[in-house]
Amino acid sequence: MEVLNKDKTVVVIAGPTASGKTDLAINLALKTKGEVISADSMQIYRYMDIGTAKPSKEEMMGIPHHMIDIVDPDESYSVAFYKKDAENCIEDVISRDKLPIITGGTGLYINSLIYNIKFSETVIDEEFRKKMNQIAQTEGPEVLHQMLQRVDPE
Repeated sequence: MEVLNKDKTVVVIAGPTASGKTDLAINLALKTKGEVISADSMQIYRYMDIGTAKPSKEEMMGIPHHMIDIVDPDESYSVAFYKKDAENCIEDVISRDKLPIITGGTGLYINSLIYNIKFSETVIDEEFRKKMNQIAQTEGPEVLHQMLQRVDPE
C-alpha cells in the first residue's frame, strides 16, 4: 500500500528529542483538523512513559494521537509492523477528512512511509534465536562473531 502519494496531504514533523515536534504537531492539528501519528520507536510501548517523552493527556489538548501505547514491552515489534499499522492509521485519518500529522524522531519509521520501503515476510525462528542466545551466554559473543565470519567473511 502506498499511502503517501500526490493525491493525499500528509504532514511529517521530524527531528531530535526535545526539539519541539510534539508542541508543533499539536498546534498544527488544532488549526487544521489534524490528528497526530507518532513515529517514535519507544512511544509504541505501553508502561514506558518515563524517558520516552510521551505527551500527557493534558499536552495532547484533545487531539487524537495514534501509534502510542500499542504494544507491551515483551512483544516483538519491528519497523515492518510499524509501517503497516501507521499506514492503516493514515488511511483512517484521511477517510474521516482529517489531516494526518506524522511526528517523531525515528528516521527509519518515517522513511518507511515516505519511501514506501518494502519489507520481507520473514518468519522469526525462535528456536534459532534461543540457540544463539545460549551460545552467547555459555561461550561468549566472540564465538557468535566467529560463526558469522565463517558464513559471511565480508
